[in-house]
Amino acid sequence: MTRWRTSAKKHRGATFVKRADRGSATLWGIALMGLLMAVATALATVGSVRVARHHVHDAADLSALAAARLAIFDPQAACDRAKTVAAKNGVHLLQCTLTGEIADVRTSLTITLPALGTRTLTGRARAGPSEYPASAEHAHRSQ
Repeated sequence: MTRWRTSAKKHRGATFVKRADRGSATLWGIALMGLLMAVATALATVGSVRVARHHVHDAADLSALAAARLAIFDPQAACDRAKTVAAKNGVHLLQCTLTGEIADVRTSLTITLPALGTRTLTGRARAGPSEYPASAEHAHRSQ
C-alpha cells in the first residue's frame, strides 16, 4: 500500500491511503434501483387489476339493480336498461337473465397489463326483492 501525505498548507497531519476503486458501489446501486423498479411495477399492476376488478363488479351490481327495478313492471325493457347502465360504467354486458323478479347479470371488462398482455375480467350480480318481509322484521323486534 502506498501512503500519501497531503501538503501542510491544505490538511495538516492528514494521511490518505490509496485504494483501487473498482466501482462496485455503482453496480450495487443500479441493481437496487432495478429491483425497486420491478417491485414498484408489480405493485402498480396488482393495484390496477384490483381497481378494474372492483369496477366490473360494481357495474354488474348497478346493472342488476337497474334490471330488477324494471323486472316487475316492464320485463322487456329491464335488460335493455341493464345494458345501458353497464355501458355508462364502461363495461360490456355479457348476459342478463330475468327469473320472475330476480335479475342475474354478467359483465366484462378487458384490460391490458404490462408484460402480461390483454386480460378479461368478469363480474356477476343478482338483484331482486328481499326474501325477508317487513312484517316479520317488525314481529322479531317486538319480541
